[in-house]
Amino acid sequence: MSSTPHRSIDIDANRLWDSLMQMAEVGPSPNGGSRRLAMTPEDADGRRLLLDWVEALGCTWQRDKAGNLFIRRAGREDHLPPVSMGSHLDTQPLGGRFDGVLGVLAGLEVLRSLHDNAITTRRPLSLIVWTNEEGSRFAPAMGGSGVWTGRLDEATFFGASDSKGVTLGEAIAACGEAGDLPLGEPELDAYFELHIEQGPVLEEQGHPLGIVTGVQGIRWYDLSLRGQSAHAGPTPMSYRRDPLLAATAMIQRMREVVMADPDGAARLTVGDFQVVEPSRNVVPGEVRLLLDLRHVSDERLDALDAELERLARDAADVEGVELTFERRWHSPVTPFDDALIDSLREAVKARELDAPCMMSGAGHDAVHLSHVTPTVMIFVPCRDGISHNEAEYAEPEHCALGTQLLCDAVLARAERD
Repeated sequence: MSSTPHRSIDIDANRLWDSLMQMAEVGPSPNGGSRRLAMTPEDADGRRLLLDWVEALGCTWQRDKAGNLFIRRAGREDHLPPVSMGSHLDTQPLGGRFDGVLGVLAGLEVLRSLHDNAITTRRPLSLIVWTNEEGSRFAPAMGGSGVWTGRLDEATFFGASDSKGVTLGEAIAACGEAGDLPLGEPELDAYFELHIEQGPVLEEQGHPLGIVTGVQGIRWYDLSLRGQSAHAGPTPMSYRRDPLLAATAMIQRMREVVMADPDGAARLTVGDFQVVEPSRNVVPGEVRLLLDLRHVSDERLDALDAELERLARDAADVEGVELTFERRWHSPVTPFDDALIDSLREAVKARELDAPCMMSGAGHDAVHLSHVTPTVMIFVPCRDGISHNEAEYAEPEHCALGTQLLCDAVLARAERD
């Protein structure tokens, strides 16, 4: 391989798209999406396909005991920490073909393009596949990157169980995905993650790319409201202790608070709403809700958190029901590395591209990585902003542009003095 530094090379857009479509054939869902839940046979098959591809390039690989996969391409000064790229291959139950997968296969295309051009970078490169990013089978999300960075404890990670009582630790072992690499290794020089936006902003504004400067804060809540089951006919309205009325009142009032946010940056989602033992002619006895609250400011998120609890308790008091208010998980606002952001700006300028700076509305593995190594993300649009859905779609040219930007920035980082 050549030892001469190269400023830029061109990726193969057709090969990238072909790889995306081949990976989509592993665990296809009924309506053109993907179903590769974490640490299922389909997830393992997707990983094996990737390993077939990278082994053909002469790359080596290791796994840690969390199943995180680290693919390595040697550098001229191979003792230096690697410049890394990565994302995830696991999906939602009825997920898309691009969420996470694009970041992994874009990294693969960078490795392939360097191989095609016989280039050995000064620093080694790594491509990482994180375990259980989605959190759809095992909560919480971003588990593999969380336990690798030490931001999620091992007991929580390995002890998380799915709906059938299988723990994540058991599933990793059953898939043969546990490795010997210690958690937290190897040390990384930097981390780049390409991802679909999972929202409508880039498409609506006509931008093919976005430079992500950070990720908004996220908080999850489990709420339970318990009243008194009663017959729908004989029980007067004034006698009822109806948790459903309390829940809907709280949701409506909190929506008004969120809609009035001066920055327009607040987000409230009721992800699940269950009436326990529902019946048409019975006043509900218990209601359970799963809530998601987000903002780009931690200070504002603190205020929204307090307001959510106040409104929930007020609504419960009005209806005479008991409230359990549990703060399940949180991720603070996460700024990305200024130097890496600048490197993306320079790469965008050099290729005369269009890529505004923006905050991410979704959590990603890059959130955890940013606490242990310089980190940045690149976004490409997804059609109609749809993600976590079989209809999820990203245009081939946008995938290629994002991968080209990734390649340019990674190459520059790997060759720097």
